[in-house]
Amino acid sequence: MTAAQRERAALVDAMRAMGPDAPTLCEGWKTRDLAAHLYIREYRPDATAGIAVPALARYTEKVQNRAAETTEWNAMLDKIAGGPPLYSPFRLLDPIANLAEMFIHCEDVRRAQPGWEPRTLDDATVKGLTRTLSLMARLTLAKAPARTALRTPEGKTLVTAGKGDSVIVTGRPEELLLFAVGREARVGFDGDPAAVQALRDAPKAL
Repeated sequence: MTAAQRERAALVDAMRAMGPDAPTLCEGWKTRDLAAHLYIREYRPDATAGIAVPALARYTEKVQNRAAETTEWNAMLDKIAGGPPLYSPFRLLDPIANLAEMFIHCEDVRRAQPGWEPRTLDDATVKGLTRTLSLMARLTLAKAPARTALRTPEGKTLVTAGKGDSVIVTGRPEELLLFAVGREARVGFDGDPAAVQALRDAPKAL
C-alpha cells in the first residue's frame, strides 16, 4: 500500500467515524460536502476543472451539491475508498496528486473535532508531504507579508518565501504543509510580533 493509499484509508475511516453531518475545517462544508468534493474530483472529470479554474467553479459547485444530496453516504465513501476509476487521470498520478490531498482533508475532518492530536506518520508519508510542501508553499506564501522560512525542529529550512520582516515558522513537515495551506497546524513562530500576526492572518491560497 502506498502512502497515498494509506492516507485515503485514514480519511475514509475518519469520515465514517464522524458521519455525514460533522464539521470540517473546509469553510461551509460538512463531511458530506467534503466527500462529494472528493467523489466528483475522481469520478466526474467534466466537473473537475472547476476545482482549480474559477470560471468553471459554478458548474463544479452544482455537480458537487447534487452529488452530496443524491448519493448515499456509505456508497460515496465506498467509491472514494476504492480509489480513482480507470478513466481518471488521478489513477496514474495517485501517489503524486493524492497524497497531500488525502492527508490535508483527513486533518480537515480530525482537527474540526475537540481534543484532536497530531498523528504519527510513517517516514514515506512524511517524505512525500515534504516534497509537496517544497512546491506548494512557494505558491501559497509567495505574497506573504513577511519573509517566511519554514523550518523543521532540527533546524532545517525547507522553504523560504514572501517579502518583508523575517519570520521563522517551525514544525514537522506535515504541520508546515498544513500551515502553508491555511489549516490548523502545530507550529511555532519566531519574529517581530506584528509580522507574525500579519503572516498568521494572511490568506494562503494558490
